[in-house]
Amino acid sequence: MQGVFPAIITPFKEGKVDFEGLKSNIDFLIENGVSGIVPVGTTGESPTLTSAEHNQVIEKAVEFVDGRVKVIAGTGSNSTAEAMEFSEHAEDVGADGILLISPYYNKPTQEGLKRHFGAIAEATNIPMVLYNVPSRTALNIEPETVKYLYNEYDTVQAVKEANPSMSQVSEIKDLCDINILSGNDELTLPIMALGGSGVISVVANIVPKEFVEMVELAQAGKFVEAQKIHYRLFPLMKSMFLETNPIPIKTAMNLMSMPSGEIRLPLTEMADANREILKKSLDDLKLI
Repeated sequence: MQGVFPAIITPFKEGKVDFEGLKSNIDFLIENGVSGIVPVGTTGESPTLTSAEHNQVIEKAVEFVDGRVKVIAGTGSNSTAEAMEFSEHAEDVGADGILLISPYYNKPTQEGLKRHFGAIAEATNIPMVLYNVPSRTALNIEPETVKYLYNEYDTVQAVKEANPSMSQVSEIKDLCDINILSGNDELTLPIMALGGSGVISVVANIVPKEFVEMVELAQAGKFVEAQKIHYRLFPLMKSMFLETNPIPIKTAMNLMSMPSGEIRLPLTEMADANREILKKSLDDLKLI
């Protein structure tokens, strides 16, 4: 649970999952040194995949990776029963870990979060990454809840922290020794400076080598050198969130002639003005 784990897109072609494109993207990431991949997360458009597509993407990702790096499968849901089913399937097909978003919309209490994640931990024997992203779920996994889950269940090994509060990161690290993975590309370096272990990244889909280098420098305590990469990539990182993820990253990959394809409704194509900003950030890095 350390290093760079791109949250991979799900490429589509004519309304269906493009598995040939998925394999091409995975091979590209592995060739550029990532520690693992995360299929069927938010970046993989999990909310619009059918259950059958969801499971098949995980199966194919495990097959394509073939043990070369870790596969941390997105298996979260706001339904505990559904999250358990997805998680059990991911374990059965050979995933190395599961990423579990906190339940969205129904907004459980912290006690509800403990029971939700606990039920999944008790139903599986696969390493778990808690995913805290209050901007999407309207719910924060409090540091004390992270501490409880880490201490109570051996399989709870990491938290993907997308709460931009560095105070929260510090509090989690002070309370327990869980691996903290950044959930925001531009906060990777600050989080690692506070003891974080790496990142589950969007922008690493297109600049994996550079992101791996930055994280490895930070792991070695070479923060001045890591800062140079951070600031070189910073405009691109910001452009990834001009619109709702994964609209910008899929647009960028199409501009770079990487397998990506269309975006499923209710997400739509990127607005022209934002597309031009994105194109400039790609051009400045000589990616197009």
